[in-house]
Amino acid sequence: MSRTKVAGTPILLAIDASAAVLAEIARSGDGYPPFNVERLVRKDDNETERLRLTLAVAGFSENELEVLVEAGQLIIRGRQTLRDDGDFLFRGIARRQFQRSFQLKDGMDVVGASLRKGLLIIELTDPSSTHVVRKINISPSL
Repeated sequence: MSRTKVAGTPILLAIDASAAVLAEIARSGDGYPPFNVERLVRKDDNETERLRLTLAVAGFSENELEVLVEAGQLIIRGRQTLRDDGDFLFRGIARRQFQRSFQLKDGMDVVGASLRKGLLIIELTDPSSTHVVRKINISPSL
């Protein structure tokens, strides 16, 4: 059920995405900022499936980052403001803008986002993956 689109276009962020597919996605296109996709352990079968998407966004503050869900896509943008905050002898840390898009599987939802130590962490749920067991009663034939 996983599909990829290369060269900076959206990728399908699905629970069953294999490590090989995600590694191929990471190699395609610009690759900035780098990211991880982690499946979080469920405590029981009735809990919804959760994913954690982590992007390395060192140098960006909360107000320079934007996380949107639009038409089934998770869009993350980083826009650093130009600052003349020093007389640099050498500037090796890139100040670049970015946009990453992820096509969300139907039913997936963003729980929240946080920025810690240069990592933007976005948590997602997939309520459709909840394991439900239903007992079907057998009625006697008439």
